[in-house]
Amino acid sequence: MLPPINALVIMGVAGCGKSSVSQAICALNGATPIEGDAFHPPENIRKMSAGIPLTDADRSGWLGSLCDELRRSIDAGQPPVLSCSALKRSYRERLRSAVPGLGFVYLELTPAVAARRVAERPGHFMPTSMIDSQFATLEPPVDEPLTLVLDASRQNIPQLATAAHHWWRQHEPD
Repeated sequence: MLPPINALVIMGVAGCGKSSVSQAICALNGATPIEGDAFHPPENIRKMSAGIPLTDADRSGWLGSLCDELRRSIDAGQPPVLSCSALKRSYRERLRSAVPGLGFVYLELTPAVAARRVAERPGHFMPTSMIDSQFATLEPPVDEPLTLVLDASRQNIPQLATAAHHWWRQHEPD
């Protein structure tokens, strides 16, 4: 029997498809989407919009809000799917400590693909100039528990969502 997964985090750098994959998974299984970007305080948005990378201190309150939102959703009986960069292992460990049985789907892609996709997004606060800092901060979730790695450079949104959905179903709590 596989360990149960009570909630998912769709993670990766800007442009990997986190929000789209999260929405598609929720459409497949009726889970509750949580858009991590919606929980950034205005100062974080201002910094990122200006091309200034966030520090661990900048992300601390944001991660706390995400932990609270994940717990609220689970307590309400609504399994959540959080789209969140979760670039560092310490960020993922903080989320894991708040929500036992948290699974991560890492959407891996190349810097070139990330830059192209971010440049093509209309109206998003994240400028293309931030891609390098995202990859510099990224600590890939190698050998971390309850983690699925998917190639977001070669698979489209429906393929990624279907793979993540099937993996999650294999880990459904009793």
